[in-house]
Amino acid sequence: MGGFFGTISVKDCVNDLFYGTDYNSHLGTKRAGLVTFDQTKGFSRSIHSLERDYFRSRFEKELDDFTGSSGIGVISDTDPQPILINSHLGRYAVVTVAKVNNLREIAQELMEKRMHLSEMSANTINQTELIALLINMGDTFVDGINLVYQKVKGSCSMLILTDDGIIAARDALGRTPIVIGKKEDGYAVTTETTSLPNLDYTPVRDLGPGEIIRLRADGVEVLQQPFKREQICSFLWVYYGFPASDYEGINTEDFREKVGKVMGEEDTTEADCVCGIPDSGVGTALGYAVGHKIPYKRAVLKYTPTWPRSFTPGNQSRRNLVAKMKLIPNRELMQNQRVVFCDDSIVRGTQLRDNVKMFFEYGAKEVHARISCPPLVYGCPFIGFTASKSDLELITRRIIQDFEGDANKNLEKYAQTDSPEYQRMVEEIGRRLGLTSVKFNKIENLIDAIGLPKCKVCTHCFDGSSYFFQDQKGEE
Repeated sequence: MGGFFGTISVKDCVNDLFYGTDYNSHLGTKRAGLVTFDQTKGFSRSIHSLERDYFRSRFEKELDDFTGSSGIGVISDTDPQPILINSHLGRYAVVTVAKVNNLREIAQELMEKRMHLSEMSANTINQTELIALLINMGDTFVDGINLVYQKVKGSCSMLILTDDGIIAARDALGRTPIVIGKKEDGYAVTTETTSLPNLDYTPVRDLGPGEIIRLRADGVEVLQQPFKREQICSFLWVYYGFPASDYEGINTEDFREKVGKVMGEEDTTEADCVCGIPDSGVGTALGYAVGHKIPYKRAVLKYTPTWPRSFTPGNQSRRNLVAKMKLIPNRELMQNQRVVFCDDSIVRGTQLRDNVKMFFEYGAKEVHARISCPPLVYGCPFIGFTASKSDLELITRRIIQDFEGDANKNLEKYAQTDSPEYQRMVEEIGRRLGLTSVKFNKIENLIDAIGLPKCKVCTHCFDGSSYFFQDQKGEE
């Protein structure tokens, strides 16, 4: 996914920028970048790879090179950024959290207009530069950002650092979040509310879908009012969000505990204890323990001293090993126990299958999985929360192909809670993963726990019900 942080102040902002950006590190694993603006020095920028190191260790030694009272930073799961641009709008820097499905079509259209792309990484188009070129086609920043909304099929939120403040623009359907924070000497704008409290910022409000604002040290100017329709990604609460973060004022950990409690209350399975697969399964397991009236135990732990977050080595076998290395079973708590494990989701199933095998080897008598969200039946065209290149990488779609002879057949039936097709698919998932049983959260309970109307929440990966902004027929 990715995350960003921007800050503007009456004094030097570098420390806030550095630590605020670092608090988004759980959202991306590929690139990170910082850029500041100083009235005398101008723009200072640095970009580093995160694939074999951490944000802090990559940037800490460079902090003295940055000066200024405004800056933006990004943790990117896609391309190297920030991008620095010279244009008729002035000199500016831009960072994005985006997924552009029609990247090459837009690039071809721009090239036909004699606009060219220069930022390349591994021979791929840098989508942040592409978005900057679209912005440049507008008479103003607002015009250009609206052109991004009109052209991009997918999602795009952005921060733009100018010599006159920071412009923040939330995705046209609000799929990815932006929140404003305030303190005595300035403002911050970020993906995660977790970035704010330790830097003494108080959350002010979330931007609405398609809303555009300009932050200066002394206030917030609304450049474009929000659109009416919203579809914020439900996976923010299920998986992405740090437990202390709020989206639309709804806390991530509170959501997970609510989901777990309902699953525990509805479950008739006899078990001795429940454990959360760290990190995002822990809240669900705590709620399940309350709802099912069984003890919560740390039967599996995450080794945090050297694996604080997911690395993505280039070699697949090494990626598999890293996934295994992070989780350590506690044999004493598993021995002869009927254990329920709560996890956020099942994508391919490879890691969970290996974990289940290990749990039995460590003495578990039964291994039950309870999953915080419904089965992932559709690939995500909006956020890209997995590295999957094909829907067939989803365990559900492989099973559907085996059942139907066509991975795309009867998807709506398999996505319908408790339909015969759904039940058959879930039973097969449990069988293939070696589980004693597996149950998924119902989409109805997921929406209830979030607390927003379903029309304001994107559940595309579960039921295929979403749409692109361009398909709204102008109903902003």
